[in-house]
Amino acid sequence: MSSFHALTRNPWDLSTGPGGSSAGAGAAAAAGYGPLHIGTDIGGSIRLPASWCGVFGLKPSLGRVPIDPPYTGRAAGPMTRSVADAALMMQVLSQPDARDSMSLPAQSIAWHEAPSATPDFFKGKRIGLLLDTGCGLPLDDEVRAATNAAAALLENAGAEVSPMRPFMTREMLQGMDFFWRMRSFADMQSLPAERRAKVLPYIRAWAEGAADLSGRQVFDASQQFHLTRVATVRACNPYDFVISPVAPHVAFKAEWPSPTNDPDTALEHIGYTVPFNMSEQPAASVNCGYTRDGLPIGLQIVGARFDDLGVLKASRAFEQMRGAQRAWPEPPAAH
Repeated sequence: MSSFHALTRNPWDLSTGPGGSSAGAGAAAAAGYGPLHIGTDIGGSIRLPASWCGVFGLKPSLGRVPIDPPYTGRAAGPMTRSVADAALMMQVLSQPDARDSMSLPAQSIAWHEAPSATPDFFKGKRIGLLLDTGCGLPLDDEVRAATNAAAALLENAGAEVSPMRPFMTREMLQGMDFFWRMRSFADMQSLPAERRAKVLPYIRAWAEGAADLSGRQVFDASQQFHLTRVATVRACNPYDFVISPVAPHVAFKAEWPSPTNDPDTALEHIGYTVPFNMSEQPAASVNCGYTRDGLPIGLQIVGARFDDLGVLKASRAFEQMRGAQRAWPEPPAAH
């Protein structure tokens, strides 16, 4: 939702939205506007719209795809209908660029191998199953069932799947929320009044929630980024890959700026995605099923830092194991 352009809708159900921030890329990929799309992600903004639009999305390791301006946790990556197309994009997107001070050095990565991965890829792999992050919105029953079904497929393929304990805290999510509010509040305060008035009222209300924070509170909030990073890396260390829902729910009302439609709880849906921005780990969304109403459900596959190719291979292997996919949405009939 934006105050600067018409409402973007989810092609699977026009009463719902595609999610954000990469709403246009997610909706365009699902609708078939083109084969290759790029999203950006600082807390889930590639994976969330990919999940809710039923497409594939990869948030690479921090610095794998140069981005300007660089920022803690911020990544750009492909959003496509297939893993093969995303692997093709990464051959170009991953070339380094000195304008990104966080860009990784040039590295020869066999991106072309990803489309050849088979279900045998999972044999002997240690997989962590995360169904509770420790904070945020409760997990929807249909999303839980789809994630558990995906875990069973991996076990059948020879993986060792183990449940993970929650490692996020309310303080972590709230701290990041407060810090980002203050950043946006400062940005808004620098705008002329006439431009500030054009900002979506929801965003203004969210940012203004930081207006009364003290310097100490903002400092304490900023420390939650590092604490999230440390907790995430520690939780993932025993595993080759971690799987989880991308979001605790499926696509929500198109007119709502966030799943709760409440600026005080604007980030309650990113508990599964934001940890891996802070830990710099590659993480993908691949469709793993549909609700009774036909809305897509995304499975998140997370790898070790820098193992972007491994995440693509795991995603491609799962792509071949999941159930039959529904036909892509068609445009409404013209009247």
